[in-house]
Amino acid sequence: MYLLGYDIGSSSVKAALVEVNTGRIIASDFSPKVEMPMHAEKAGWAEQDPEMWWSNLKLANESVLRMSNIDPQDIQAIGISWQMHGLVMVDKNKKVLRPSIIWCDSRAVPYGDKAFNTIGEEKVLSHLLNSPGNFTASKLAWVKENEPELYAEIDKIMLPGDYIAMKLTDEISITVEGLSEGIFWDFKENKVSSDILNYFGFNENILPKIAPVFGIQGEVTSEVAKELGLRPGTPVSYRAGDQPNNAVSLNVFNPGEIASTAGTSGVVYGVLDEVKYDPLSRVNIFAHVNHKPNQTRLGVLLCINGTGILNSWIKRNMMSSDMSYSDMNQLAAQSPVGSKGISVIPFGNGAERILENNNVDCSFRGINFNIHNRSDLLRAVQEGIVFSFQYGMEIMKSIGMDINVIKAGNANMFLSPLFREALASTSNAVIELFDTDGAAGAAKAAGIGVGLYASSNEAFSTLKRIETIEPNHKMSSQYSEAYELWKSFL
Repeated sequence: MYLLGYDIGSSSVKAALVEVNTGRIIASDFSPKVEMPMHAEKAGWAEQDPEMWWSNLKLANESVLRMSNIDPQDIQAIGISWQMHGLVMVDKNKKVLRPSIIWCDSRAVPYGDKAFNTIGEEKVLSHLLNSPGNFTASKLAWVKENEPELYAEIDKIMLPGDYIAMKLTDEISITVEGLSEGIFWDFKENKVSSDILNYFGFNENILPKIAPVFGIQGEVTSEVAKELGLRPGTPVSYRAGDQPNNAVSLNVFNPGEIASTAGTSGVVYGVLDEVKYDPLSRVNIFAHVNHKPNQTRLGVLLCINGTGILNSWIKRNMMSSDMSYSDMNQLAAQSPVGSKGISVIPFGNGAERILENNNVDCSFRGINFNIHNRSDLLRAVQEGIVFSFQYGMEIMKSIGMDINVIKAGNANMFLSPLFREALASTSNAVIELFDTDGAAGAAKAAGIGVGLYASSNEAFSTLKRIETIEPNHKMSSQYSEAYELWKSFL
């Protein structure tokens, strides 16, 4: 028996096939092999066509089925993970009305800020746990004001993963986790927020019906089964945003557990069992996958927009075409801790929540033409990303989070030994690396959703830790000095 997982990212769509009994990844692949484009008509905008996600899902799915050579009849369930906070809108015929306004698009910040101030900061934070900021509800408000004719055609709005579920099952639904990441969920009232609906003038009918995170959310239709080579009726039984799902992939379900990613954006995600919030709303707090009315499980999410995207930008624009990321890491390691005084402020991918939604851009500070070279620049890039993590983790600690162990998949920036050592030594936290990814995690979670696993511990009992990185205490003072210099430029 097998489980199938899809991870709908902004760079690529991944698919993974997992064997139920062993937890082994039988096959995995992603599409496209270069990063999916983002359309930016204006500075701070970012859009993607949802049909592009679906086209690449089909390619990744076909590759996984071909590589594994299994009988699709043996696939028991499907799980979905997605890039968070995106807005997908469809009409009554389930036709997409415009490109999705995705997570890193910052055009809606003024709409969220105005709602925050008008409804009242204390009321918003105590009920929603976040400012509406740049999340899905605010993006919809932008459409309502700036594209009123299109807004009038909307039947339902969705998040990216809801759209993929719709394509698979022909049913439209959303989870409480999804509603909370869109800033539509009232945690005090345990229902859709009437304050948000009333303030923005949204009709509640625009929201889909609520489906469980774990459980049967729909079944693959005969038409789509033929298109994808799957069994008609295969259940979709799990759905979550990429950061809660990354935590799931690392078996992070309980209070005090921490997960991290460092892909296009960087995230540290921890679980709380009581309702708390940052008074300045610099970190995000959503319903975790196992949150229930009688079981508080909140995900505290620290997000850095300018993480892997900075590293990839440097590779595309400043490195020779034959230089790999591994080559870059080796070159960066030739520079000492602190990069000989260079500091990189890595916030060049839109407004940053940890900076109170300010858009400060990316900058290089302290370059001296007589002493600095490419190695110093490359190290400063990775250290700048690490220091942005540390800056955010200090905010998380201020609301009661303990960060002693960081669990991460062995991917993206965590493939860099320099990045791992710098993060461990700056934060004084142990880093544990695991051989997993979002698509595999979604597949295993789908097994929970159909009852093939009795618990999360059973589902992830085969999760293998492949490396542990301890803080280098001999270098902690050097990293601390470089971090303080970096902070001075903020």
